[in-house]
This record gives sequence, structure tokens and C-alpha cells, in this order.
Amino acid sequence: MSENDRDFVGALRKGLAVIETFESSSQRQTLSEVARAAGLTRAAARRYLLTLVKLNYAETDEKHFWLTPRVLRLGYAYFSSAPLPKSAQPILDRIGERTREVASLATIDGTEIIFLAHSATRRLVVASTSVGLRLPAYCTAIGRVLLASLPQAELERRLKGSAPKKLTPKTKFGFRDLVVEIQKARHDGYALSDEELEIGLRSIAVPLIDSRGLTSLGVSVSLPAGRMTAARMVQDILPVLKLAKNNLEKML
Repeated sequence: MSENDRDFVGALRKGLAVIETFESSSQRQTLSEVARAAGLTRAAARRYLLTLVKLNYAETDEKHFWLTPRVLRLGYAYFSSAPLPKSAQPILDRIGERTREVASLATIDGTEIIFLAHSATRRLVVASTSVGLRLPAYCTAIGRVLLASLPQAELERRLKGSAPKKLTPKTKFGFRDLVVEIQKARHDGYALSDEELEIGLRSIAVPLIDSRGLTSLGVSVSLPAGRMTAARMVQDILPVLKLAKNNLEKML
């Protein structure tokens, strides 16, 4: 649906854009910061922010604005109604039990991945892996297998739009290097991220293909780099992921 469609509500889009400007790095923002991030005039941003305050989705001290826990209702509505994360949980837990590491289910949204579910595990990984967490797709294993499913033109558009950065000394962030990595994931059927998101963290992922032949989900295992080499992950963990892939795809 385009913004010119008579059923498209532009005001709702702008209101959601205002909410989306609040991220972990910008939890408290001024009116000017919100306006700039959402692509709105100060006057328009002010109206949306004060409406959110009136509805108890945000608070303000007259200089800064921040979201309230009420916003969690929006995410809860999805997780309480979406069957897949619940159905996938036993399989993720089996991956976690077999590998003794953290297994995750994620989808892609533009240039980022969003975690939908994780295995229950006693071990902790270096990076936070909470449900709903968003991470750059270009430097994560799940992100790369999902980007690999895109047509080449769309892949290149998203890579350029993500403005890749060198997050660690090992991060591949050059356009050509990323295209090569993603094409390799497309050919191999899996992807590895070796301390590219965070030093001390490795992950391996496979894509999930639904009954229509589309790929919008991936499953991964993440672990501290000191516990296993990348080569050992391919040898020991990839077969477990491939078995889980077969079982998860039956649900799609």
C-alpha cells in the first residue's frame, strides 16, 4: 500500500515514526531531536509527542521526552497473538540442550534483525539477547542469511541504506566485502559472524523457508568465542541447526 492510497493514514505513520525514534542510545530526547529523527517539523513532532504524553505512552519534564512502559502493550499484542514463537520454543530449547548454548529465532525488518524467541539456557552469551532486541543485519549471522534471500538489487539497496560501521576490528563493513559474505551465505546455506558484532561473540545461522518459498526468518546459535572456534561451530553446531531447520519449516 502506497502513501497515496486513500486508505493510508499518514498521521498514524508519523506517530509510529515518533515512537521508533526512541532507541537504547536515545531513550530521552528533546523535541528537536525527535523531529530530526522522525523527519518532521518541530510543530508536528510536538503535537505527536504531547498526544503520546496525554495517552500515557510518553512522559516529559518540559525539555526531554521518554517512553513509558505502556508502549510494551504494542509489542505484547504481537507476541500474545503470533503462534510461531510459541510453537518454535520447544525446538529452540532442544537446540540449546544439545549445544549447551543460546539458540535464537529472528526476522528481518529493513536493515535490522529482530529477535522473536530464545532457548532457555543456563549459559549467558556476551551480547544481550532479549526478545525484541534489534541488531544490524549486515554483521550478524541471521541477518546475513536473511539478506542472502533477497534479490540482488534489493540486497544492495538495503546494504547502502544500513550505513555499515566497523563495530569491532573484525567487522566486515565495506560494500564489496559484505556482498561477498552474503553471496557466500546464499551458496553455503548458512552464515557465520566471527566477533563482528561484539568482540568475544560468535554466531552461526541458517535461513527458514516457508511453504511459499519465501525466507523471512532465521535460527542461530550464539556463544562466547573462547568456548568454540568458528570451524568447530560448523562441524558440531551446523548439523543441529539443519535438523531444527527441517522441523521449523514444517510450521511455516
